[in-house]
Amino acid sequence: MRDDTSAMVQAILAHHAATFAGFGAEPAPKPTRQEAAYLAALQACSTLGFIAHDAECLAQAWLAQSLRTGTFQPEQWPDAPEDFGLQPVPHAQAFAPCPEHLGLYAVLPDADWVGRMARAGVPTVQLRFKSDNAAAIEREVHAAVRAVQGTGALLFINDHWRTAIQAGAYGIHLGQEDLDALAPDELQALRASGLRLGVSTHGYAEMVRADAVGPSYIAMGAVFPTTLKKMATAPQGVGRLGVYARLLRHYPQVAIGGIGAEQFAPVQATGVGSIAVVRALVNAPDPEATATHLMRLMEQNSQRASR
Repeated sequence: MRDDTSAMVQAILAHHAATFAGFGAEPAPKPTRQEAAYLAALQACSTLGFIAHDAECLAQAWLAQSLRTGTFQPEQWPDAPEDFGLQPVPHAQAFAPCPEHLGLYAVLPDADWVGRMARAGVPTVQLRFKSDNAAAIEREVHAAVRAVQGTGALLFINDHWRTAIQAGAYGIHLGQEDLDALAPDELQALRASGLRLGVSTHGYAEMVRADAVGPSYIAMGAVFPTTLKKMATAPQGVGRLGVYARLLRHYPQVAIGGIGAEQFAPVQATGVGSIAVVRALVNAPDPEATATHLMRLMEQNSQRASR
């Protein structure tokens, strides 16, 4: 950052020194306390490994925190929603609510898997059906809706929101790119449909973007390394997940990405109310038994945390 600043200073001097020749150099003004707080936070967050737009988001929040409290507090990690510009509660723009604790959240490749896990008692299931065939997509979405009937499972459809509305699904899950691609009238149509909306996030800037539409829940990840999809960001880890959960405390939260049974306890200790799994179920020798084990594990961890 300092090298970039020096280079910009030299570029200005190279272009304009002749015009203003004859004046001696003056000492540069010291940054104001506000500027110093922002620059210190920006440099610190970059050093801590946050990518550029997340470091900038954090630095702005740290500055807002300093202005709100009247002092720069290096020991106080920003986690007040108002310092990030999040919507006040209740949200002026919001999708229909969903349970605060969605429990075990199974992300599944087709309607048959959706039915199996719903009948096994998994409380929340997602159909992530990847296809460019419109007829196949419609068939799978409608089949998934039928598959959960009578089970009590909440069904979210990944991406295919128009078909999800037609089929009568419980909700839709969108990634950041899909959310950004929605025109204002499409977003309004989706909100007016009554479907619940879940949004994937991978850091602070995306959480602020997601909050602007008032989703029903926010997913945070990838927490650990995953081979299921290429991620633009490094695994977030449990430490970051904990501060994300504090910031988004007014939302139902789903942790996702490379989470196996051995990581359930530290993930739940952050306060998230749901854990999404893919390979832990789909690749299991006995998926139904594994689902039962993971749900029991989540319940045991919750009971220990409440003692």
